[in-house]
Amino acid sequence: MLEISPQKVVHVIYLAREAGVGDAELHAFIDALNDDEKAQLTAVAWVGRGAFEPEDFDEAVATAVAEATTPTADYLMGMPHLAENLEAGLDALGIDVAGEEEDFL
Repeated sequence: MLEISPQKVVHVIYLAREAGVGDAELHAFIDALNDDEKAQLTAVAWVGRGAFEPEDFDEAVATAVAEATTPTADYLMGMPHLAENLEAGLDALGIDVAGEEEDFL
């Protein structure tokens, strides 16, 4: 189901929480993801904010691919509460990232 590594999602969450300090690094990190990972990351955020249900994750990924008209980093960084949406999305998808968070910090 989830093809982007939870560790990468945790990295984005951490950088998104840096409130301005990590913006350049966050932008570069997202830009460096491949297209599939960018779509997956966007879909996780959409599930987290309630735009898609967890069982519709594959549809969210397909929508992210089909509707990608703005660079993913710009789109996601313009999303209010990006870190919270990603955390909620991972939780809704049943992905426990406690180990990744500990490893990251």
